[in-house]
Amino acid sequence: MRLRSLLKCLGVGRSTVYDRINPNSPRYDASFPKPIRLSGAGGKGGAVGWLESAVYQWLAARVNEKASLIDRQRADQ
Repeated sequence: MRLRSLLKCLGVGRSTVYDRINPNSPRYDASFPKPIRLSGAGGKGGAVGWLESAVYQWLAARVNEKASLIDRQRADQ
């Protein structure tokens, strides 16, 4: 999945994606799928993409976390 498709799938902006994969960002998410280099050798530059299956698994995990949180809040009431 290329960046444009990822942004559309997640409904977020480019900077949000790069914040999620940057360990120095306060918005870093270690569970966020890592990009895979599609072209270019070694260093910086070149095309990257994300595995669709990893993106959908990450989304499913987020949905499950949110559902668990809602269930716990209801149980506490």
